[in-house]
Amino acid sequence: MTFDDLAAQVRGRVLLPGDDGFTASSKPFNERYASVVPMAVLSAACAEDVVTAMTWARENDVPLVARGGGHSYAGTSVNTGLVLDLRGLCDVQVDPSSGLVTVGGGTRMRALYEALRPHDIAFPLGNSDEVAIGGLTLGGGVAAVSRAFGLTCDSLVSTDVVLADGSVVSCSASENLDLFWACRGGGGGNFGVNTSFTFLARPVVDSATCLLLWEWEHAVDVLLVAQEVQRTAPDALSLRIGLTSDRMVSVIGWHLGSADELRTLLAPLSRTRPFRCDIADRTYWEAVEYVHHETAGGAFAGRTRTTSVPLPEEGVRTLVTAVDKWPGSSNPDGGGAALFGWGGAMNAIGATETAFPHRDALFLVSLDTSWMSSDSPQVVRDNLEWLTALHEDIGEHTDNASYLNFTDPDLPDWRQAYHGQNLARLAEVKRRYDPDRFFEFSQAI
Repeated sequence: MTFDDLAAQVRGRVLLPGDDGFTASSKPFNERYASVVPMAVLSAACAEDVVTAMTWARENDVPLVARGGGHSYAGTSVNTGLVLDLRGLCDVQVDPSSGLVTVGGGTRMRALYEALRPHDIAFPLGNSDEVAIGGLTLGGGVAAVSRAFGLTCDSLVSTDVVLADGSVVSCSASENLDLFWACRGGGGGNFGVNTSFTFLARPVVDSATCLLLWEWEHAVDVLLVAQEVQRTAPDALSLRIGLTSDRMVSVIGWHLGSADELRTLLAPLSRTRPFRCDIADRTYWEAVEYVHHETAGGAFAGRTRTTSVPLPEEGVRTLVTAVDKWPGSSNPDGGGAALFGWGGAMNAIGATETAFPHRDALFLVSLDTSWMSSDSPQVVRDNLEWLTALHEDIGEHTDNASYLNFTDPDLPDWRQAYHGQNLARLAEVKRRYDPDRFFEFSQAI
């Protein structure tokens, strides 16, 4: 076996360690897994390259993993075999008359937003430039507008998948329905490599955004009130309520309506005056930029739970106390906790109608910590122990359910937490489409 054999059969480039572009094509976003280095990377130029790579990898007994944006929290977009870099599959075709948008499997958010903007149509998408459409969609895809418009996967009309045996199938509500069901929330890397997706977009809506900040002493009061604001709000409003280790309390939101409406909805929060209050009308595209997320990088870990009701005061105090005692690291992102407003249109679809099972949640409770590669092993251990303890403690007030796209490789009982009542059906789909378990990783179906 030589990678020259593969290179001779594909249009894309086969990159080996030391080649220009190798690191950019294989380095994990989460530097916790920076030590994982593949034997080679194939930067696919077309869907046919994916078929060729799959066949070659099977014949040569080389593990293969597909990589879109490389943003897997658990580092599963890189392995020690062959990494299939899909970034070259990035064509975007927009039909404004039908609202259908077909994108290559490696298309990233920045390019997709840029292609949609001239047509003033959109569907729920991520808020980080380099996240790719495949991982987002296959894990469900929660967006800042999901309370109004549902998940990314709820807008999916069809997808093309290269299976482990090298065959290509199209999936939709009328074709390979079981695989189409699994591709809407069952997780990437389980059933095949998705080379294209077609979504149904809708006209964009003028919006308003908010950013409110408070001193730490107001943390408990703000979280209690903000949860109630989200619970009683129309589906047009989605809030992210945050606590950070630099002792800051925040509420950031996107409302598919006017700033005046948003001020009225947020009025209960004025009882505890924020030291910053930014509420403004914006176009849909300005709102996309406003909620855009960036990170300092480095290494990180996250855990999540869901809850169908607001956290009680005891649960809120558990979060506040833990974040205040974050053990520290040299990563400026620090640690923290956030409550993402879920529900609305996300819950209008039954828990078994797609593979995404969390159709009864009001909030995603997200916990995270970070460090740098220069930090000592003790710092890393302290951070991970802090995260584990907080996840256990907040479990008294939340459900044993976790968001698959915020993957946690250390999560106990991950099958139930990620997949809930859909696990058995997902296992059946896995047996049908990947009976030899060619697609295998630590949390594979």
